[in-house]
Amino acid sequence: MARARTAGIVLISLSLWASGACAELTVIYDSGVTRPLARYLEVFGEAPRMDPPARIETSNANLGAATVPNLLPIRTPGLTPGPVTPRPLRLPNNGTLSRPFFLIGSDARSREWFAKHRDRLQAIGAVGMLVQAETEADLAAIAQIADGIPILPASATDIARALGLEHIPALVSRHGIEQ
Repeated sequence: MARARTAGIVLISLSLWASGACAELTVIYDSGVTRPLARYLEVFGEAPRMDPPARIETSNANLGAATVPNLLPIRTPGLTPGPVTPRPLRLPNNGTLSRPFFLIGSDARSREWFAKHRDRLQAIGAVGMLVQAETEADLAAIAQIADGIPILPASATDIARALGLEHIPALVSRHGIEQ
């Protein structure tokens, strides 16, 4: 009798576990010291939105390794090559940036600006974001100019909106926004 009862508990446990395995997971890892990103976005003056995460359709998505072809194309709608009017950076609560950063594309204007200001960007410890690139050749051209300056290929729609930026290239530092 006890053996049948144990088998029943095991079967119920397995069926509950199997039904839970089909449920949508939202947390991959939580060390217990995870902090929300919202407070860091407040530095840019944008009130954090607490919208539920958008459901990602994975049937057609290539979710393989983060290889170069899987990163492309990189696009930031709303940011185009053009002039940036210098202005002070107003951060709430007397905030400061811990490190300057710049936004560039793979367009001719961005490449020329990056090559011209590369030594200064390296001297101030700036980190770059490549916000527009279509091909591997675009990535290679920027990497060649960077020559050791960290460049992150990523869309910057939220950052551009928070800073009121419409054009690239742009440098954002504690002194302000400039080109």
